[in-house]
Amino acid sequence: MDGRRLGAQGPEVSALGLGAMGMSDLYGPADRTESIATLRAAIDAGITLLDTGDFYGMGHNELLIHEALRTGDRERVAISVKFGGMRDPAGNWVGYDARPEAVRNFLAYTLRRLGTDYVDVYRPARLDPAVPVEETVGAIADMVKAGYVRHIGLSEVGAESLRRAQAVHPISDLQIEYSLLSRGIEAEVLPTARELGIGITAYGVLSRGLLSGHWTAERSIGQTDFRSHSPRFQGDNLTRNLALVEALRGVAEAQGATPAQVAIAWVLSRGSDIVALVGARRRDRLAESLAAADLTLSADDLAAIEAAVPHGAAAGSRYSEAQMAHLDSER
Repeated sequence: MDGRRLGAQGPEVSALGLGAMGMSDLYGPADRTESIATLRAAIDAGITLLDTGDFYGMGHNELLIHEALRTGDRERVAISVKFGGMRDPAGNWVGYDARPEAVRNFLAYTLRRLGTDYVDVYRPARLDPAVPVEETVGAIADMVKAGYVRHIGLSEVGAESLRRAQAVHPISDLQIEYSLLSRGIEAEVLPTARELGIGITAYGVLSRGLLSGHWTAERSIGQTDFRSHSPRFQGDNLTRNLALVEALRGVAEAQGATPAQVAIAWVLSRGSDIVALVGARRRDRLAESLAAADLTLSADDLAAIEAAVPHGAAAGSRYSEAQMAHLDSER
């Protein structure tokens, strides 16, 4: 698989990364055996970026990755970890903590659960409104000096916060939602990241499954599934968004591809400084996503995709109103 560097200062990784969140949390039940098999299949296929969060399944996701890497694959991959999300025993979200002392505490537990001496990229999941970004980045920088972290990343921050963070320590990449249905970064965040030499790790490239071509209006969603509360999966919004997917399917079929493959290839086409995270939980979905890396989109293809899913065509915001308030990138 082709490699891409996470910004001017970050590691060289595969153009496609694997986001492991859904194997532990937020997308309904997952099969542990299949999850580990999928992680191992991804590594064997050349994926070298694994993304997790210490709050995904309250540590379960990190332990899952640890199990998948027991075969000795740790040095073959870069592990990106988000921290700061606070949850109660019932799994409810109760805020963010990115104080310097919290950084050190969270990292200690992450290293133990992953069974590793270092994390390749460490990043706060969101900005803590009570803590200046400079303090959080400075605390991670101390962990870089100590050898526990290789690179510092950020997640869902805006242009001003990127500049402030970069002034403290080089930032490898910004993890942020970017897809045909979520293109808000193109106005200010993406140009600023490029100006500063910060890469983009795009998550939600299939918009939580909407763009996969496998979603239907009749699909049942459990209450623990994030999508049961996501505006884009509700009522008329879902109907309108699925119509966009059907238009995309027509473009994909003309190329002998699937909507998911075209949607992923579109993200990869936006620049060599962008790495796309796919959230496959099964080997068959992983295989479908991997094929996107070999799909070359011509200027005519890109124009057809744009016509099928125009900028701003998505119905509904990408998070609920309460969750949107936590996104520095949307201010």
